Amino acid sequence: MTDPNAFDSVSPVEGTTWNASWETEENYWHENFTSRPYALGPDYFDRFRPAYRYGFESARHGVGRTWDEAEPDLKQGWDRYEHRGESTWDEIKDAVRDAWDRITGASSARAEERSPQVRE
Repeated sequence: MTDPNAFDSVSPVEGTTWNASWETEENYWHENFTSRPYALGPDYFDRFRPAYRYGFESARHGVGRTWDEAEPDLKQGWDRYEHRGESTWDEIKDAVRDAWDRITGASSARAEERSPQVRE
């Protein structure tokens, strides 16, 4: 399984000056979506794409804030987010958190808790 908090080893610029673009992140999540516990199947990526984008954009603007500090504002903002589609906050917040954690570099026990479990 791919760690959602680790950037791919290939980037256009060496070192810490590289900033993720939405296109890069969208590709990452498209390839790794089915490994997430909330993934309902490969055909459901389009439903979660806005959540990943929202988490990506919000994390880039919420510099220095933790998820716990930002979540109330993110929840309120979701209803006004232009790309949100029909999903409610409760349906997509884990995907928003995954994208947030990936951009902010937050690696936490919470990310491990959200890791998919092997089905027998």
